[in-house]
Amino acid sequence: MASVTARLAETDTGSLIAELTEAFGDQVSTSAAVLERHGNDESYHKGEPPDAVVFARSTDDVSKAVKICAKFNAPIIAFGTGTALEGHITAPFGGVCIDVSEMNEIIKVNAEDLDVTVQAGVTRKQLNEYLRDTGLFFPIDPGADASLGGMAATRASGTNAVRYGTMRENVLNLTAVLADGRVIKTARRAKKSSAGYDLTRLFVGSEGTLGIITELTVKVYGVPEATSAAVCAFPSLEDAVNTTILTIQSGVPVARVELVSKEMMGACINYSKLEGFDVSDHLFFEFHGSEAGVKEQAETVQAIAADFGGENFKFATKQEDRNALWTARHNCHYATKSLRPGCEVWSTDVCVPISHLAEIIADAKTTMDEQGIVGTIVGHVGDGNFHIGYVVDPNNPEELAKAEEHNKQLVYKALAVDGTCTGEHGIGSGKRKFLEAEHGEAVSVMRMIKNALDPEGIMNPGKVLPA
Repeated sequence: MASVTARLAETDTGSLIAELTEAFGDQVSTSAAVLERHGNDESYHKGEPPDAVVFARSTDDVSKAVKICAKFNAPIIAFGTGTALEGHITAPFGGVCIDVSEMNEIIKVNAEDLDVTVQAGVTRKQLNEYLRDTGLFFPIDPGADASLGGMAATRASGTNAVRYGTMRENVLNLTAVLADGRVIKTARRAKKSSAGYDLTRLFVGSEGTLGIITELTVKVYGVPEATSAAVCAFPSLEDAVNTTILTIQSGVPVARVELVSKEMMGACINYSKLEGFDVSDHLFFEFHGSEAGVKEQAETVQAIAADFGGENFKFATKQEDRNALWTARHNCHYATKSLRPGCEVWSTDVCVPISHLAEIIADAKTTMDEQGIVGTIVGHVGDGNFHIGYVVDPNNPEELAKAEEHNKQLVYKALAVDGTCTGEHGIGSGKRKFLEAEHGEAVSVMRMIKNALDPEGIMNPGKVLPA
């Protein structure tokens, strides 16, 4: 890595920008405000701006820009909407940010095949708005209105993952631009294939370190006949988690099940003006299916919840009521930040087998209380994934050290029960240090793949693989 770092530092930035400007004209920006915006994501991690931003409008644009960058050995960072949470888009070596947000065409809806082909800059909300009158929807919902290219690159999931899976299960194929500017398509639209290596899965989760995703085909689903949401309060986080575990083990096809800690619920009530809720640990549910099926699912979950002290089971069948609940859930980051105005939120996530979920969450909550760490716990607990939002004063080294140590211990405890250091945020720059602890010798194979596809190390350097 040292040699790669040295080579990247030798980039002739002036000549690089001149050639990009000649090729792309006003699609290139070196404005300080634009550079600052493209060097920072939604994460707590320190951002660093690129030297230039190219606003690509097609796969050909991306290929041309990458070829110019490769000629100058310049770092390349892909940018969708900037909603990443682990420092994915920071530019520690400068270089060129290729912004694909203007690549926002929905290329083709194959309604009979239940798939859609889009450019990488299409966002999930844009796609669902487009699909609204077709009877179809795209279910992956990470909360932020992320680009589908970025969601694929980070292997994102979200609130519906327990029912519909993650981006790993929902991307059928993709088009990617490699480090030398070559363009490849990883697969066809068939729902299954035994032909060759699974390059689609290689790029899904690669975080822009192997190439830039420019188009992708994703699965879509029929809008359910009936949808109902429910909220239930619990005496403790452990009771809420145990309700989730038994719900999943009982085979209830719940569409969403979200854990919201007491601290998080209080923040949501204040920030999102939720009315009629107690400040206690909660589960938010959503059920999809026929009218009878949704009713049966809800009754089963209500009975399970009652066995663990669940009470005040409230239903929301109207669209506006469901929207209020899920908007509050999606605003958790901002609600958490409101607990300490002037402070920052350091968001982290882990994922464990659900049989270990209760103990991991209980331990995390206990140690936060013991150490005086202000924060909230929320998560897509149906698949064992949860998040902690540490609310820290960026100017208080002691607070930062406590949060960092708690995060480290959380990761190692997750790994100890065969979990992962990140369920959906990705590695970025923030969790590189944990990759070897999780994957061991397999990291050397990852390096071989990286070196084969990007021998000069120009694709999103400083991310994923440990230094």
